[in-house]
Amino acid sequence: MSVIDEIKGRLDIVEVISAYVPLQKAGRNYKALCPFHAEKTPSFVVFPETQHWHCFGACSEGGDVFSFLMKQEGWDFKTTLEELARRTGVELKPRSSVQAQRDEETSRLYQLLDAAAQYFHHLLQQAPEAEAARHYMESRGLNADTVDRFTLGYSPATWDRTRTYLLQQGYSVEEMIHAGMLVEKEERASTYDRFRDRLMIPIRDARGRVTGFGARTLDPHGIPKYLNSPQTKVFDKSRTLFGLDAARKAIRRQDQAVIVEGYMDVMQAHQAGFENVVAEMGTALTEHQIRAIQHLTKRIVLALDPDTAGIQATLRGVQVAS
Repeated sequence: MSVIDEIKGRLDIVEVISAYVPLQKAGRNYKALCPFHAEKTPSFVVFPETQHWHCFGACSEGGDVFSFLMKQEGWDFKTTLEELARRTGVELKPRSSVQAQRDEETSRLYQLLDAAAQYFHHLLQQAPEAEAARHYMESRGLNADTVDRFTLGYSPATWDRTRTYLLQQGYSVEEMIHAGMLVEKEERASTYDRFRDRLMIPIRDARGRVTGFGARTLDPHGIPKYLNSPQTKVFDKSRTLFGLDAARKAIRRQDQAVIVEGYMDVMQAHQAGFENVVAEMGTALTEHQIRAIQHLTKRIVLALDPDTAGIQATLRGVQVAS
């Protein structure tokens, strides 16, 4: 675990931000007037489950506890790190310049992916062209609270609109490629948006950080049905369980984890009150995934599809878990 992760693990973003902004409970989240621009209707939202904040108003900015304090206090990253380390009692050890640069690059990828998730979420809720995505969610029985909880979104049906938005947010084309958001054309020195006209499902790590996306086609004949982010510095599907960040508390509380196959299975289960449910990432269950759960419970239930492939996957899962 990095020093940054250790510091975040000892902080509650709601508590930190409430020292600067009066927050009001709004479902699972908190709302307030944005401290970074003048407004009359609250558009500043704090998400306790993912330990992030985002302004859906004029700022259109967001991030974690570090980015909030940097913007609020006018501190640079080094000052913010030192202050939060002091508050949490985390000892800072000297880092090499190479390690510092590597950590900075990784942090930028997490911030970029979170910005993309919030952008897609905004489009899903507001854009006229996202009507088909909204209808699809209704057909699957997903309510507004679930949409917000999992930050579901919509990627526009263009080749460069997401790239243009992220460029405006200060991210480079190279960073977007490294985050899996852009595809490079080999024959030409150009890129295009990887995700277009799809329901966007952010994939988060156990700490709630967006690491990639699962993108569901809205075309009944669309191929592939699901398009996932490629492997990147922050995303490895063999080490990831969808929904683990939202299920951690319930798994501990119930001392049991249920593993299903798909994103929709997880979201529908959570919406129905079964919050100890997670999903594999379309591959055979791995030792890394089992180990991530075994930190929380030793009781694992495999609830995979009852077809031939599902039965084989269950048998492999039992072998891995045993």
